[in-house]
Amino acid sequence: MNKFGLIAFVSSLIFVPSVFGQKVKYKDIFQLLSSKQYEQAEPFLKRYLKENDDPSAYLYMGIIYQEKSTKTDVLKQTPMAISFMDSAIFFYSKAYTVIDEKEVRRNKEYYQVYNRRDLRTGEFGVKLSDIQFDIDKKKESLKERIDKVRMLKHYFVLADSMYKKSNALFVSIRNKYGNERTLLLRADENTVKQLSSLSSKFDSCAKAFDSYKSMTTNLGRTGYNQIWSLTAIENMEKQGAEKADFYHDDLIVWDYKKFADEKKTALEKEVFPMREHLISYDVEINKLRDKLSADSVSVRNDLTKLIDKLLYDQLKKFDDDPLPMDIFSLKTADLEYRSVLIDNKKLQDTSDVHLRIRALENEMKLLNKLDSVANRISVEKVEQKAPDYEHFIINTYSNATVLKSYVKTLKDYAARQTIEKQHALATAKKAMDWIVDGADSIPLHPPFANEYKPLFTAEEKFTVGLHVNDSVNADGYFYTITPTRKPEVKVMFPVDKTSFKEKMIPVTKGLSFSDAGGQIYYVLVYSDQLAKDKYPATLAKIYRSDGLAWSNNYQLTFVPKELNLRPDTGELTIKNDTQMTVIDKNGKVLR
Repeated sequence: MNKFGLIAFVSSLIFVPSVFGQKVKYKDIFQLLSSKQYEQAEPFLKRYLKENDDPSAYLYMGIIYQEKSTKTDVLKQTPMAISFMDSAIFFYSKAYTVIDEKEVRRNKEYYQVYNRRDLRTGEFGVKLSDIQFDIDKKKESLKERIDKVRMLKHYFVLADSMYKKSNALFVSIRNKYGNERTLLLRADENTVKQLSSLSSKFDSCAKAFDSYKSMTTNLGRTGYNQIWSLTAIENMEKQGAEKADFYHDDLIVWDYKKFADEKKTALEKEVFPMREHLISYDVEINKLRDKLSADSVSVRNDLTKLIDKLLYDQLKKFDDDPLPMDIFSLKTADLEYRSVLIDNKKLQDTSDVHLRIRALENEMKLLNKLDSVANRISVEKVEQKAPDYEHFIINTYSNATVLKSYVKTLKDYAARQTIEKQHALATAKKAMDWIVDGADSIPLHPPFANEYKPLFTAEEKFTVGLHVNDSVNADGYFYTITPTRKPEVKVMFPVDKTSFKEKMIPVTKGLSFSDAGGQIYYVLVYSDQLAKDKYPATLAKIYRSDGLAWSNNYQLTFVPKELNLRPDTGELTIKNDTQMTVIDKNGKVLR
C-alpha cells in the first residue's frame, strides 16, 4: 500500500465505521501496527478485540500499552504508567496462552518481526519458541520496570517531602528567632532538638535523592535529569526560605543540614558552656561582695584577679553589646567604690587637706564610673536584651523586674553618694584657701580677705599680708602653709603705721624670699604709691626656729620687684630692673 493509499485507508477506518458501523478488519489495522503507528491503530485494535479473540491482536495490544508506558511521565503520572505496564503484561499473557504452532503457520505474516535464520538448516522462519521467549522477556522486563518505577517515585516523593519538611522547619525556626544572633542567644534545649530534627530530615532528603538518582540510572530514560546543587545558608534572615521544585533539572536546594549542624555545634560547644560561665562568674563577684560586707575589707585586688577577658571576647562573638558584661561592670564598679571607701576610711579624719582631696577625687572618679555604668543599663535596654539572656537572668536575678530594681538601687545609691562626696570635696577644696590658726582664719587669696589682707602667697609655702586691727592700726603677718593648713611658723611684725593703714591696702604689695632650706625668710611690705617722693617699705627678717629677728622701715626710690640674698655675707638686695638697695644681715642699709 502506497502512502496515499494508507491515508485513504486510515480515513476510511476513522469515518466510515462510526457512521455506517462497518466492520473493522485486522489485516487493515495491521498495516498501522506493522509501521508502528500505534497511536492511530489503538482505537481500532480495541474495537476489534471486543469482537474477536485474535492472538496477534493481543500481542500488539501489549506492545501498544508497553509503548504508552514509556511515553508516560513516571513522576507526575506514575499510576498511569504502571497501569499501562500492567495492561501490557495482561495482553502479553493473553497472547502467550493463545499463540500456538497453528496460529504461527496460519498467520505468519503477523509475526514477521520474529523471522530468524535457523542455524541448523540455514532457512528463515518464525518459531513459536522465539515468540514465547520474547513475550516472557517483555513481561519480566515490565514487572521489573514496575518495581523500579514504584521505587523511583517512592524515593522522589520521599526526597521532595523531606525537603519540604526541612524547609518548613527552617522557616519556623527563622520566624521564631529572625537571625543567627538571636537564635544563638535565645536557643534552648528544644531549639537543639529542632536543629537535630532539621539536620536529620535534610539528611534523609539527601539520601533519598541519591537513591532516586541511582534508580534513574537503572531505569533508563525517564525524561528527568535533576542536578542537585547545594547552597549554604550564610544569612538565615535573608536566605533559606525559598522552596525547591524537584521536577526541575536545575535543582537548587538549601543546605539545611550544614546550617543545623553548625548552629547546634555552636550552641553545645560555645553558647551553653558560656551561659554556665556567666552564672559562675556572677557567683564569684557575689562572693567578693559578701567578703567586703562581712569583713569590712577592700576587695580591689581580688577584682583585678577576677577580670575575665576571655568571657567578654566569647560574648562579643554573638553580641556587640552584651547585657551581662554591663551587669558585671556595674557590680564590680560598686565593689571597687566600696573598697576605696574602706581604704580611705583612715583618711576621713586626716588634717592633711591634700590627702583628703585626693581621696575624695578618687572616690568621685569611681562614683562617676558607677553612675555611668548604671545609666548605660537603662530600663529599655534590659527589656530589649532580657529575652537574649533569659537563662542568665533567671539563674541570677529570678526575672528582669528584679534586675531592673537592682540597677535602680545602685543608680540611686551612686546619686546620693555623689551629692555627699561633692559637698565634702567642695569643703576640702575651700579649706585649701585658708590657714586656720586657732579661732582665726587667714585667707591665702585677696578675694577672701577679712581682717587679714593677703598681699603675697607662695603656693604651698607661705603667705604674707597685713592684719588690720582698726582703720589706723595694722601689723604685718607671715604664715607658712602646710598640708594641714595649720601653720608651723607664724609671725606678726610691726609696719610703718603711717604708710600701711586699711585705706592704703589697694596700693600695698608684698614680696618675700627664703633660703633653700626654708630656715630664713625675708618679708617686704611696700607701697607702689609715692609718698614725699619715696616708696614706703617695711622689711622683716624671720627665722623658722626663732621667729622674728627684726623689722625695719625704709623709704625706697623705686618700686621693688625682687629680693635676693647673698649667702656668704647675709646681705639682701632689693631691686627692680635698674635700681637696687642693699641691706645687711642686721637690717642696715649699705647702699
